[in-house]
Amino acid sequence: MDPYVIQMSSKGNLPSILDVHVNVGGRSSVPGKMKGRNTRWSVRPSDMANKTFNPIRAIVDNMKVKPNPNKTMISLSIGDPTVFGNLPTDPEVTQAMKDALDSGKYNGYAPSIGFLSSREEIASYYHCPEAPLEAKDVILTSGCSQAIEMCLAVLANPGQNILVPRPGFSLYRTLAESMGIEVKLYNLLPEKSWEIDLKQLESLIDEKTACLIVNNPSNPCGSVFSKRHLQKILAVAARQCVPILADEIYGDMVFSDCKYEPLATLSTDVPILSCGGLAKRWLVPGWRLGWILIHDRRDIFGNEIRDGLAKLSQRILGPCTIVQGALKSILRRTPEEFYHNTLSFLKSSADLCFGALAAIPGLRPVRPSGAMYLMVGIEMEHFPEFENDVEFTERLVAEQSVHCLPATCFEYPNFIRVVITVPEVMMLEACSRIQEFCEQHYHCAEGSQEECDK
Repeated sequence: MDPYVIQMSSKGNLPSILDVHVNVGGRSSVPGKMKGRNTRWSVRPSDMANKTFNPIRAIVDNMKVKPNPNKTMISLSIGDPTVFGNLPTDPEVTQAMKDALDSGKYNGYAPSIGFLSSREEIASYYHCPEAPLEAKDVILTSGCSQAIEMCLAVLANPGQNILVPRPGFSLYRTLAESMGIEVKLYNLLPEKSWEIDLKQLESLIDEKTACLIVNNPSNPCGSVFSKRHLQKILAVAARQCVPILADEIYGDMVFSDCKYEPLATLSTDVPILSCGGLAKRWLVPGWRLGWILIHDRRDIFGNEIRDGLAKLSQRILGPCTIVQGALKSILRRTPEEFYHNTLSFLKSSADLCFGALAAIPGLRPVRPSGAMYLMVGIEMEHFPEFENDVEFTERLVAEQSVHCLPATCFEYPNFIRVVITVPEVMMLEACSRIQEFCEQHYHCAEGSQEECDK
């Protein structure tokens, strides 16, 4: 019998994917060993895996300290508002999910960028005359984290750099460095309620700068930028022709004494990719639905960035379809009272925590204006037995069973971050323990005895 050869190869512009030779006559057309290949097993993690580094996990996982067995552990470190059960989502949100599931309509695949009807809902919800949106301007993602990852992937190549806030959310570095993108840190100023040091920011920009990340309201600072400050940020971006990735996952989560301004409403010149999601405002971080809003009124991104985002969305074929199916009801039926009650609780907790910690010698809390966090400076000269904020937090766990994140996790040593979503009784107890801890370890700095005697 004559041998048969089956050959499969691509035509036209498509890359060759499969080239198979089958010999039916008993002789294989494929050699037993491939030329140049070492036939011993050698399986190693990829460069991308080796470059992936999460500072929070690295620091927290290396904390070998055990909490005080005589005191119940109070964790002020976890940025998940659902942990303690005191901040449930609204019943309308839960019912929307039940209805979507029971309908049986959302068990299959959706388009990778999300159902058109769901994208229309997001566009309608966030549309305003200053920053108009249509469904084509919305891409749904698996949480805000994937939205950020896709934005970085579409804007920056390996060897380019991005501008990231310090202190700032550690995921920016984790994602960027895994892609071979350099991270340049611009400073936030605690004495100015964490406004950006604009001169220092602009000094970092060079020909390889791919984008500027602006996180407002801020994790870990709980700060909210004023309209005037946002306009100054936009002026730098416009002057230097740098697009902005706006991490606005805490958008609208601001306290009653200030106002949240979506960045895209303040500029028609600077192209902006705004990232958001259900996680925080609707208190469902585990549902993993986020989005990218494309603001490009001068057509600077053009079709290339839009097409690039669509291609990147095809890597995991979009977020959960059941949550997409529930989105219309979630956005339309969640009562205003739910949002109001959430913010009222967070502001009360922030005020309580700030007031208690501001009265403790050696601590300098910075009053937050939104989000779910508060940053506290540690006057390390008054705690000489601790080398840094990591040691401070370790001993706080060991002695008082209170866990805060050392701000070294956010590139900002000698601060700690406090999560303000815990129940009031736990917050009071935690602050009391922190006070006891600081009183036990506080020492007057050299030359300041007169101040200590007051």
